[in-house]
Amino acid sequence: MKKLFFIFAFIIGVFTVSARDNYSHDISILPETAQEMIKQNFTSDVSHIKIGKEFGRIREYDVVMTDGSEIYFDKHGNWKEVETRRTSSVPSSMIPRPISNFIKENQKSANVTGIEKKNYGYEVELSNGKDVRFTEKGKFIRYDD
Repeated sequence: MKKLFFIFAFIIGVFTVSARDNYSHDISILPETAQEMIKQNFTSDVSHIKIGKEFGRIREYDVVMTDGSEIYFDKHGNWKEVETRRTSSVPSSMIPRPISNFIKENQKSANVTGIEKKNYGYEVELSNGKDVRFTEKGKFIRYDD
C-alpha cells in the first residue's frame, strides 16, 4: 500500500512540475507568426514572456512589452488579445477597418486600448471606459457596461 501511495505521489509531482508556467525574455521562443506580428506592430521591446502550460503542453503565450502593452497568443502564435495603457492605443493595423471607422464616427475622442477576438467576433475596450462588441466582419453589435 505504501508503495502504491509513493508511486501515485510521484506521478502527481511530475505533472505538477511539468504543468508549471515558464518565463523568458527571448522573443525567439515564440512561434514565427507571433514574432512577425510583434515586429510589424510594436516599437517597444519585449519585457518578458509567460509560457502558459497545461499538462506539460504549451497552451498560450502572454507577452509583456516594455511600454506596458500585453499581447496574448494561442499556442500557434495567433494573437487573441491586445491590451495597452489608457494613454496608449492598440496599433491601428490590428483593428479591422469597419471597427476603426465605427469608432472614429461614434466615439471621436476615444482610442482603442484593448481588442480581443471572441467566438462572436471582437470585443473592443476604449479609453473612455466603454466596451463595444462587433461581429467577425466588424459590424456593430452593442455597447457593454
